[in-house]
Amino acid sequence: MITSTHNSKIKLIRALQGRAKERHDAGAFLAEGVRLVEDALLANWLFRFIFYDETLSERGKLQVENLKSRGIEVEEISAGLMKSLSNTESPQGIIAVLNFSQLAIPQPLNFILIPDQIRDPGNLGTLLRSAAAAGVQAVLIPPETTDAFAPKVVRAGMGAHFRLPIHTMTWEEINQVVKLAGLQVFLADMDGQSCWEVDLRQPLALIIGGEAEGASESARKLVNHKIKIPMSGNIESLNAGVAGSVLMFEVVRQR
Repeated sequence: MITSTHNSKIKLIRALQGRAKERHDAGAFLAEGVRLVEDALLANWLFRFIFYDETLSERGKLQVENLKSRGIEVEEISAGLMKSLSNTESPQGIIAVLNFSQLAIPQPLNFILIPDQIRDPGNLGTLLRSAAAAGVQAVLIPPETTDAFAPKVVRAGMGAHFRLPIHTMTWEEINQVVKLAGLQVFLADMDGQSCWEVDLRQPLALIIGGEAEGASESARKLVNHKIKIPMSGNIESLNAGVAGSVLMFEVVRQR
């Protein structure tokens, strides 16, 4: 059993909890909790190693045995050490270090999401989860958006990371993808046309701007249409995660 905070694997986990650069340099990210570990396993994602502790549920223990049978490195650590590593108030007793890899962007493209300047991890995770549920083919992450593989984003994504191509790109690269695929670009904007009145059956890219500043100037240069969600209540706007989810499922409804 590992109990020392000086263990090299413990140090790696702490590094992966930090900045995006640390995850990029290590080529790895974290998945915490029984459900996320199960999802990664079902997706045949490449594990580096797993830590668990004595508080792990019976469902989790079965998963540990499954992991061991597949030759994945699994080690027990103390409950106190697990709690110090956890990013949740109620740790589930299991955390995995996964190799970073990107699912290929499918062709032809007809539905992509671009979350621009989304800095809240919960909102980005919600958008990724909704994108996976709505059948979005790929998510392109531009500069100034929070790291999609940060621990809080992965947790909020609820397994979307293992099902959805998520690619970090420059605006020039995003522009190339959009143009090559012949996509119309729609921006969620309060000054836009009602999404109920716009034809969203055509191949498209949907841009959701940030919570505070909205879409960047680089994003707006790509835009062909602005759309909004009609609201009858006395509320100025929805948060990015909710607004993006509503619009993605309006695309689904129309198609």
